Amino acid sequence: MRSGIGFGGALFTLPFLLLVHDDPLIFLPIISIHLLFFASTTLLSDQYLGRDKPDHKVQTEVNWWFIRYSMAIMIIPKIAGVVGLLVLPVDLINLIIFALIGAYALTYIFDKPMRSRGGIMDIVFLVIGAYISGTSLVGGPLIIAVALRHIKPNQFRSTLFVIWFILVGIKMIGFTLADVDLQFTNALLLLPFAAIGHLIGLKTHQWLLQRDNRSFYRNIGWILLITSCVGAVQAI
Repeated sequence: MRSGIGFGGALFTLPFLLLVHDDPLIFLPIISIHLLFFASTTLLSDQYLGRDKPDHKVQTEVNWWFIRYSMAIMIIPKIAGVVGLLVLPVDLINLIIFALIGAYALTYIFDKPMRSRGGIMDIVFLVIGAYISGTSLVGGPLIIAVALRHIKPNQFRSTLFVIWFILVGIKMIGFTLADVDLQFTNALLLLPFAAIGHLIGLKTHQWLLQRDNRSFYRNIGWILLITSCVGAVQAI
């Protein structure tokens, strides 16, 4: 799944992995290590490759104001989410993950992406997104819903990569303090396959941008919804 939709990250990866083995603490460290690797390498390549191009700085600009604003709101719920992942029963965490992914799937099926209208809704979305990110790494859609209001198109990719790096870094610190097996060897062995998926995903993403992608995401939504229902029944 990841090799075809490499840009989807944990949202498109985690539900299928949990059907194979129902402990998220086995898979989340691997996904986190991969995310840290690809976020940092992509960000560095964006910032330092092609610097001689006239519009390079404009196209790779980072919105540091939004990073400071969002992290000030998200830091505490993020830590709370990591603690919840470590102390709550596995079946409950799995049920929460499948319920969230099922809810996201409905937004794909009905072509109703999450949007924040500003004010208190921004704060609510960031708090919930950070907590979900702490428990499962699938809080991205809520955070993106706020980012869309504050970040210019040319700042979007680089700014979000910085945010993902910080959020995942906090999770990895929590794993280390709690003596969770980071699965570093497995993450390293799987890195070439994740890299292939990442590259295919980027190409797929560019292909989708040039077409009407609603039917594609609707189909993905149905796949995620069915997978989430199966996983929720399994967790119950």
